Amino acid sequence: YEGADPVNLGSGEEISMKNLAETIGSLTGFSGEIVWDATQPNGQPRRKLDTSRALERFGWKATTPLTVGLSKTLEWYLENKRA
Repeated sequence: YEGADPVNLGSGEEISMKNLAETIGSLTGFSGEIVWDATQPNGQPRRKLDTSRALERFGWKATTPLTVGLSKTLEWYLENKRA
């Protein structure tokens, strides 16, 4: 890709930060407590990638749902991490 514009690759699914943290916690077997610091700025409580450039520039659209992709990423990491 020779363009200057960034191109987001991802499912394009909207998810809340709370749900994302809980999903990652579940996939990793995290048994602790997720604590939100209410004294910090909220930022964006939800996220959704704009993946339209990937379709426009490459004809590419994700077919893997976010949770499945996270699971596959974790599996890959665990198989490939260095000791």
